[in-house]
Amino acid sequence: MAKDIFLSWSGGKDSSLALYEIQKSNTHSVAALLTTITEDYDRISMHGVRRALLEQQAAALGLPLKKIFIPKDATNATYESRMQALLEEGLREGIDTVAFGDIFLEDLKLYREKNLAQLGMKGLFPIWKRDSGELARAFIDLGFKAVLVCVDTAILDPTFAGRPYDQDLLRDLPPHVDPCGENGEFHSFAFDGPVFQHPVHHTMGEVVRRDRYCFCDLVPAD
Repeated sequence: MAKDIFLSWSGGKDSSLALYEIQKSNTHSVAALLTTITEDYDRISMHGVRRALLEQQAAALGLPLKKIFIPKDATNATYESRMQALLEEGLREGIDTVAFGDIFLEDLKLYREKNLAQLGMKGLFPIWKRDSGELARAFIDLGFKAVLVCVDTAILDPTFAGRPYDQDLLRDLPPHVDPCGENGEFHSFAFDGPVFQHPVHHTMGEVVRRDRYCFCDLVPAD
């Protein structure tokens, strides 16, 4: 029988690949997605995607969604305390594992494992140490579809915001940019693919610059 776990869900391609690998393995079952939302903006933290689209995404995946609300400019302590409260709910339900879509950032993995260990929980990393280029190509070849919603303009040209995550984009990425954006070069929103029951319909909205970040606003189409 598959073990129930939580999946840390940013709404992007790495989360989607992690979910795909979990569902393929049949050893674990995602009981709920966990997503951090900046309450001042009502959007996914860092990614800038509207909460309404996140909720449509979870519905298209057929999975429950648990939201962690944090204020803008939240400290690590605030984030950790609010996440802890939610995870403790999971523990009471018998869930002691949280999966993540991390690929190769050792310090981030250690940070997650340390915080989970303090609660008697553990982490699961389904795509850990997979080659970024191979993962990027696999995402596209599997039929996933995503769009870049946030670009760090200190690393990548702002014109990449709003572009579909496809072979053309991979060819156009500068050599210093990780093809999965693992170093924070860009963030994405996945809206279709093998883990989705149906596409998440949206239209392209305004492209906005906020300090060094360029965001492409996605607007729910339904």
